Amino acid sequence: MADITRFRFISHLRANPTTHVRHLRNGKVAHDGAGQAFWFRALNSSLSEIPVDDREQPLLFHGRTQDFQDVVVQATVTYRVTDPALAASRLDFGIDPDTGLWRSTPLEQLGGLLTELAQQTALDLLARMTLTEALSEGMTALRQAVGTGLREDQRLTGLGIGVEDVRVVAVRAERDVEKALQTPTREMVQQAADKATYERRAMAVERERSIAENELQNQIELARREEQLVNQRGQNERMRATEAAAAGQIETQAAASRQRALAEAEADAKRVIGAAEAAAEKALLEAYAELDQATILALAIKQGALPEIGTLNVTPDLITPLLTRLAEQR
Repeated sequence: MADITRFRFISHLRANPTTHVRHLRNGKVAHDGAGQAFWFRALNSSLSEIPVDDREQPLLFHGRTQDFQDVVVQATVTYRVTDPALAASRLDFGIDPDTGLWRSTPLEQLGGLLTELAQQTALDLLARMTLTEALSEGMTALRQAVGTGLREDQRLTGLGIGVEDVRVVAVRAERDVEKALQTPTREMVQQAADKATYERRAMAVERERSIAENELQNQIELARREEQLVNQRGQNERMRATEAAAAGQIETQAAASRQRALAEAEADAKRVIGAAEAAAEKALLEAYAELDQATILALAIKQGALPEIGTLNVTPDLITPLLTRLAEQR
């Protein structure tokens, strides 16, 4: 909306950069362009304000397909005024010189025209499509058809209107019909989900079986190794016992040999000593054999070999031979 300031008999207008202002003074063009600012007199001036920015017109309408099914189309048309002078001559964009407001509703008229033209093109296309085609391919087909139809329409070009873009947001069937159409796909998705679940469960069971088998194999291997360990320990114990018995036997044999050698040495020593003693005794006996009885008796007395005498009776018969012997030896 333009800014209009009134100073008694004269007014000043300042327009936005996105609005085209057309000023006619006494039926002749005085100012014409976007973002204008000028002074004017309300009594001899006619003002028009045409927006030249991009505008969007939302569309929501029902259509019927070739198989007599109702669909709802939601779309948006982006347009702009490409020829403001032509648009101002065909539509009423005049504004009040005191307030700057439009005297009529030109954008609503333009929006209604765009809606009707877009609906006509879309309905013609939907009438040649089945419901399945409309739901699966309708968005692209409608966008192309509506865009081409609006750009080539003579009524819009004759108003100086250019269509910049057409967007089809949705093409929907009735809720029950759409739900019925979704059922096969949902069933397929559910089947795929069930299959994935079963496969996951089967894989889990297979993995559990593999884990159980691995655990069993580990237990078997551990048992086998434990058996080997027990056998090895038994062999080691038997080897230790055998080695100990052999060592004991060797030690016993060595001790017996030492004792036998010691006994033999002692026996030899005793034999030598006995032989020497026997020889000495023999020599002594031989020496005693050459002596007379008196000498032997004297030696026995000298060596103390006689038994203890309690009472000794000395008679002249006993002493006389002894004294005689002694006298002769002297």
